[in-house]
Amino acid sequence: MRVLFWFCEKFAWNPVMKTLDEVPDDVPDQRNNVVVAFIHVEPKDFEDHSSAETKLVKNAKWLARKWDVKEVLLHSFTHLAEEKAEPAQAKKLIDRVQSRLKNAGYEASQTSYGYFNDLSIEAKGHPLARIFKEF
Repeated sequence: MRVLFWFCEKFAWNPVMKTLDEVPDDVPDQRNNVVVAFIHVEPKDFEDHSSAETKLVKNAKWLARKWDVKEVLLHSFTHLAEEKAEPAQAKKLIDRVQSRLKNAGYEASQTSYGYFNDLSIEAKGHPLARIFKEF
């Protein structure tokens, strides 16, 4: 798994091109003062003893605490590596991460899954505003 974390003062998305026929129609949305995780799920993330999911949760919580926010937005972003997990597997993993964050007291949500989205990002020029991790 590869994740690019952003702390965004504003993050907005508009689903413009559906890439998976089976996903429901979706609408534009926006979050303010949010940790956004651009998540690239790889096939190896489903091997026995993979800790990628847990590390994603822990890193998202750590960064949210650093910025003193309770909101985490999960964004599927399959552009950080060559190998990609199957879409259904990746979605289930992201759903589990969202559930785990909610159970830990965070407001967790997802951008439109199975779409190319127009994005609007406002982020500070700060060392903790953009962090890349590979698990």
